Amino acid sequence: MHNTTLEIANLSRRSLLKVGLLGSALLGTAGLTATLSGCSASTPKAGFAVIRESDLPLLQALIPVMLAGAVPPTQMAQAISGTLQNLDFSLNHLSPELLKMTLQLFDILAMPITRGPLTGVWGSWQHASAGDMQAFLDRWQNSSISLLRMGHASLLQLVMMSWYSRAESWAHCGYPGPPAV
Repeated sequence: MHNTTLEIANLSRRSLLKVGLLGSALLGTAGLTATLSGCSASTPKAGFAVIRESDLPLLQALIPVMLAGAVPPTQMAQAISGTLQNLDFSLNHLSPELLKMTLQLFDILAMPITRGPLTGVWGSWQHASAGDMQAFLDRWQNSSISLLRMGHASLLQLVMMSWYSRAESWAHCGYPGPPAV
């Protein structure tokens, strides 16, 4: 018989408090720095309801890496544009608290002072290669810090839901589309 119990991480109360304090300090510092530097402009970019100018370099570098293999290279630009539109629509319909946390994540990833140490991408997102982006995603997915793993899961879910809600993505996964009513 197989053991089906989940192994629970050996996390003491002290370790949990340390992780919580570290995460709070990181988010607080990043939010304050973004606010004071003007990096965290709450004004959406023209044509979007939520996505800001500062969010686009990250998203435009991240989406092609996440969609690699699902989208032919000749159609990637159209897929990025459509995914961004769907992502913006989804973000616009989040609860205010979830939206605030998502924008904080984008702010942390947009600021050079936090981007380098957290992601390993020390230059701007526009100059990050697909390999750099994949290394960043792998780093966060396999991190011992639960806050980074949650950030990875959030980014992955946001992008994938935005892509797979588009009709042009359905053929790749064998979905014929909704039935005609």
